[in-house]
Amino acid sequence: MGALAQVQDARTHTEIISFLRAGHRPIDVSAELGAEGVSERHVEIMRGELAKIIYEAGRDASEYLFGNSISSLAQTGHGVDVEFQHGAPRTFDLVVGADGLHSITRRLGFGQEEQFLDFLGGYLAVFTVPNYLDLQQRMLGYAEVGRTAAIYPVWGTGEARVLLLWRTPTPHDYDRHDLVAQRRLIRNLYSGMGWEVPRLLTELETADDLYLDSISTIVMDTWTRGSITLVGDAGYSPGPAVGGGTSLAVLGAYVLASELAAAAGDQARGLAAYEAVLRPAVLQSQKIGPYVLKTLIPGSRAQLWAMAQAMRLLPRLPRPARRRLTSFGGGPAAMLEAVRLRDPATMS
Repeated sequence: MGALAQVQDARTHTEIISFLRAGHRPIDVSAELGAEGVSERHVEIMRGELAKIIYEAGRDASEYLFGNSISSLAQTGHGVDVEFQHGAPRTFDLVVGADGLHSITRRLGFGQEEQFLDFLGGYLAVFTVPNYLDLQQRMLGYAEVGRTAAIYPVWGTGEARVLLLWRTPTPHDYDRHDLVAQRRLIRNLYSGMGWEVPRLLTELETADDLYLDSISTIVMDTWTRGSITLVGDAGYSPGPAVGGGTSLAVLGAYVLASELAAAAGDQARGLAAYEAVLRPAVLQSQKIGPYVLKTLIPGSRAQLWAMAQAMRLLPRLPRPARRRLTSFGGGPAAMLEAVRLRDPATMS
């Protein structure tokens, strides 16, 4: 797309991760070392920044409809009839659902979410606060058994992003569209936690961008049905917060586009090739969540201690050992290496 330089320029610029525990001195680790075992080309970027770059790159060649959503899909011999919440119905040759973990396209085209959602035993919440700690290129992460809190600056904005991760054996019962209920849930879960958490909970009351969701994978036998297909979290989410979801979504979009182009108008063949080529990466991605969840959210005092020791030792280890330690069981790297991408020059 010619947008790689923009993506790299918009990276978060987080250079140092400081790991904090009650009663202990901070442990500082280079953020670059933390991703060394995943990919040497790793770029951390805010979702909104990436969305803006992709939108700008395609706006002249694509039609965007904002403030709208689909309400029904019906496959016919001439394509897919689509009804919208607002506006007249239209017919399309192909419908691609790239609408996330709780995909409306998936529900309308494949069935209810419950049959595809695999809960991994944790939740995350993300929201924006003022950068009142004046953080510069540094993430602070505080951990207790079963719950963690982190804050890091949003480059060039004067704001900071808060990330909360916690364990729970069963899914929470709450309305995903009720912000008051979500704030109450977080307050109850993080009540009594030390460090900056009381201030963060105060800031949560006025944050207008709270995102709260379960850490769950999407597992489907097929993510194509006729002229409807899915990309990214809608069809094969590794799980929010565990890593790899954005990379897999971008990878999937590229494979879909390249296989449709290579099929030269034979849509069924292109969609079948998309599934076949991407399936190995998707299977690898399903191994990431359970492993990373154990690493990110300590389930016992022993795991909390082990996390601290691993971070303390990381800079002193030889490079091969560092790469093994930061590979998260090899899952993210194996996922990225599982697909052989087509050269654009062969698709024209």
